[in-house]
Amino acid sequence: MPWYAWLALTLAVVVLLWAVAVGLLVLLGWPADARAAARFIPDCLVLFRRLLADPRIPRRRKSAIVVLLGYLALPFDLIPDFIPVAGQLDDALAVGLVLRLVLRSGGPALLDEHWSGPPESLALIRRLAFPQA
Repeated sequence: MPWYAWLALTLAVVVLLWAVAVGLLVLLGWPADARAAARFIPDCLVLFRRLLADPRIPRRRKSAIVVLLGYLALPFDLIPDFIPVAGQLDDALAVGLVLRLVLRSGGPALLDEHWSGPPESLALIRRLAFPQA
């Protein structure tokens, strides 16, 4: 199977799992959480796109974002995603570390400036990028 077929299959599985999780939140009666979960991945993509376009961020740190996006798009992982919790935890850890690296020069104000999602999701991203704050 060619690499682009694996990439398409991986993307389809991720979107399906994401839709199932959002649907479960709606069925459980948590529409606000479902709305935030449905927008989380697109909001993160917008955040990374805006950070890549920001001239205040050095080119070396922008390359870390590109490497992260490539790592997240790969169909294989250090810890496979089908392993509950641990499979997603390594991805979240990678996102947190790269965000911390990229936002080190601009600080939380840069994150606030580029975040387009709800404040609850911003709080989660803040905890990932700045755990001691």
